[in-house]
Amino acid sequence: MKIRVLCIGSVKDSTVSECIARYAKRIPYYWPFEIVNLPDVKVGKSIDVQKQKELEGDRMLAEIGNGDFLLLLDERGRSYTSRQFADYLNKKGIDGNRNLVMAVGGPYGFCQRIYSRADGMLSLSTMTFPHELVRLFLVEQIYRAGTILRGEPYHHD
Repeated sequence: MKIRVLCIGSVKDSTVSECIARYAKRIPYYWPFEIVNLPDVKVGKSIDVQKQKELEGDRMLAEIGNGDFLLLLDERGRSYTSRQFADYLNKKGIDGNRNLVMAVGGPYGFCQRIYSRADGMLSLSTMTFPHELVRLFLVEQIYRAGTILRGEPYHHD
């Protein structure tokens, strides 16, 4: 199983970007891994929120293979403890050869076509966070899951 984190837009804060890169560099020790940053949709006065979500959805769908397992980051998704998330990733790896794509949407979330394509939803919190921080929290939790599964001393209960 390869894990791909698919994101709309780039990280503009260099400190956050460096932290994301630090964890992203460690994850391939546990799973094949990549982060894919898709370009922002240029917002003008003539584009409404729904149209923006549809254009972002087009970009995302172009990156998702038919056999990929798509997990959306959404506040309405399922919440896990770090250990439960590690077990979830372990089970996904054992269940088959499907790649796991974790999608972080744009500022207004996902269009209906993305929700329809999704195989599941993951919530990091019911709170709303900046998308840059969501990426950081997500890659840290993926790294943490790898250390938990290997019995390494990173995670403390």
